Amino acid sequence: MFLTRFRVNTARPGARRLLSSPQAMHAAVMSSFPALLPTDTPTPDAPRVLWRLDQTARAEVMLYVVSPQQPDLTHLVEQAGWPAAAAASADPATPGWQSRPYSPFLDRLATGHRWAFRLTANPVHHARRKDGEPTKRTAHLTPLHQMGWLLERQEACGFRVLEKPDAQRLLPSGTTHTRQPHHGDRYELAVHDKRTLAFDKSRTAGAPIGRKPPVTLVIATFDGRLEVTDPRLLRRTLTQGIGKAKAYGCGLITLAPLGTAG
Repeated sequence: MFLTRFRVNTARPGARRLLSSPQAMHAAVMSSFPALLPTDTPTPDAPRVLWRLDQTARAEVMLYVVSPQQPDLTHLVEQAGWPAAAAASADPATPGWQSRPYSPFLDRLATGHRWAFRLTANPVHHARRKDGEPTKRTAHLTPLHQMGWLLERQEACGFRVLEKPDAQRLLPSGTTHTRQPHHGDRYELAVHDKRTLAFDKSRTAGAPIGRKPPVTLVIATFDGRLEVTDPRLLRRTLTQGIGKAKAYGCGLITLAPLGTAG
């Protein structure tokens, strides 16, 4: 496994095109693996290619990729990076992106270790509007429900989100005066950068002829702190992702030492 970071040059038209289309970015990421064919589909329960965009400032966007094979991002440098800087570098270790083996880090994960984490995900659930109707996949829209979505999955993902000390809570027991849960007050967890993505899949090259309804996704980014409860499950989570819409930049969770930025 490999963890790769690529800084997007947001001043370039190619970068703006990729950042405005999760389909185009997905295609660009997948083109980084010559051995993968467009018709290949991920094997269930196997490590897969995951990616995520982190916008840390107005003009600072990082692309993170976790993958079974080491990527070649030369085409991304040419479209949305700094080709002149990459060409001037005589060091093959810095061709315009940074890629490191991920397996040694995964192997060191142990029960009880604590980390800061970041995750961009597509929190959804299934609900029906009327009795007798089939259930329909529906997005969680509020931070409270989006946090609840992640907390419901933490045990199966091999970690637990840390709880705040009582002295740091504004509400007793992490509940409101009506006894409703308030995850943001109870847990070391925050939701930000909620966005709605809408795009037309029929414009994809090679897609069947005929216009289809646009795809709409609600995504949110989680920042928080966790404790490892099952290293095996957490390794699977880090290499297979969480939730839906993994092809569109969702599901990749990354860890960092406590006290550092995501």
